[in-house]
Amino acid sequence: MKHNRWASLLGLAQRAGKVVSGEELVVKEVQRGRARLVLLSQDASVNTEKKVTDKCTFYGVPLCKVPDRYVLGGAIGKDARVVVAVIDEGFARQLQTMLD
Repeated sequence: MKHNRWASLLGLAQRAGKVVSGEELVVKEVQRGRARLVLLSQDASVNTEKKVTDKCTFYGVPLCKVPDRYVLGGAIGKDARVVVAVIDEGFARQLQTMLD
């Protein structure tokens, strides 16, 4: 049930246009200061995990881990996604509460 709630909320954020997916796009949003929360799948490669974690730490963006790339991609109605950024404060706060 908990999985369904956060995935549904992430899908709603996607439909509202408040989600960016893909490693390079997410890193750009973090650097621009627009990303409010980054979701990273636990099955991400070591290099991707290090790059995203380092950027989030440096720029002070919260980072949450989700089970795998298929769950993350399915939540936003796409194929497998390793990393997504939420660019809306309200959605980000609610998602972080659900995932912590």
